Amino acid sequence: MKIHLLTSLTLGLLILGSLPVPAQVAAHTPAKFTVPSVQLAMPTGKPVARVNGAVLTDRDLLREEYAIFPYAKQHGGTIPQNMESGIRKGALEMIIFEELVYQEAQRQKLTVPPERLAKAQREFQKQFTNNDEYKQFLTVEFQGKEPLVRSQIKRSLLIDEFLKKNVANKSVVSPAELRAFYDKSGTRFAYPESFAIQTISAMPPANATAAQVKDARKRADDALKQAKATKTAEQFGLLAEKISDDDYRVMMGDHKWIERDKMPPEMLQPALKMKLGDISDVAQVGQYYVLFRLNGHVLPGKFKFDKVKAKLRMQVEQQKTEQLRAALNKKLRQGAKVETL
Repeated sequence: MKIHLLTSLTLGLLILGSLPVPAQVAAHTPAKFTVPSVQLAMPTGKPVARVNGAVLTDRDLLREEYAIFPYAKQHGGTIPQNMESGIRKGALEMIIFEELVYQEAQRQKLTVPPERLAKAQREFQKQFTNNDEYKQFLTVEFQGKEPLVRSQIKRSLLIDEFLKKNVANKSVVSPAELRAFYDKSGTRFAYPESFAIQTISAMPPANATAAQVKDARKRADDALKQAKATKTAEQFGLLAEKISDDDYRVMMGDHKWIERDKMPPEMLQPALKMKLGDISDVAQVGQYYVLFRLNGHVLPGKFKFDKVKAKLRMQVEQQKTEQLRAALNKKLRQGAKVETL
């Protein structure tokens, strides 16, 4: 583990992987690192917010910025310029939410069993390569005082316990609820009539001469003879890689599934009459000549409950989680004194 001299760690995030993102903070998908970029400011312990008198510093803020955009650590503390303000705002909201949760857990007198605290501390120490590295971390981050590390771990566990009780447990969806959601979903799980095809094309250049058009047609007819000799989708695909002009040749001509209303009429009409594994005649689509292999044809329908229930459960529970977090954040802020500095 690298020791970041300027980072005050959220130990719960490292140990448990379960600290919350408030609902109003958008989830950030790791993005490709691009320029222009912004160098995150070196923290000095400067206050950035007060929550009922508790001071949150730029160290806490930087820690959360790294949590939202971990690639910054890998690129010398820089983030894409167009993301910088959003990440900073999200990080500030997160550390305020976290502190509000911690204070409420204390108010409710939640406790952490000693054995759980000891186990969490052991798990945290396992992240370090050796004892010298751990001691260096203690010196840099906690003035060499191990009780301060234990206090931070305890804080994280209290937050985790409070959120488990007030968010995670309440987000669980029963089988009956899930089935009711599916039954009321309308067209959400419907799928249209679709075709799975591979193509081989002969494409004359733009503003082609009559001779070039004639040549493209000849190449398409020659391709059809070779395609008719193939017996499998793989054989057809290898031929597409070799002679097709369209970009799908790098994927063995495979277009995957195409919805009926997106199929060119010149291809749709023969596709409706073909059997799986059949190869079409050459069709002219615009200025191009195309032939295709039919690999699949499905009629309109609706995905069965058993097929979608696992993914649906995740989606519904995530939605409930976000709603509960938003409600909790709103409730905790009522009557709280929150200042951003």
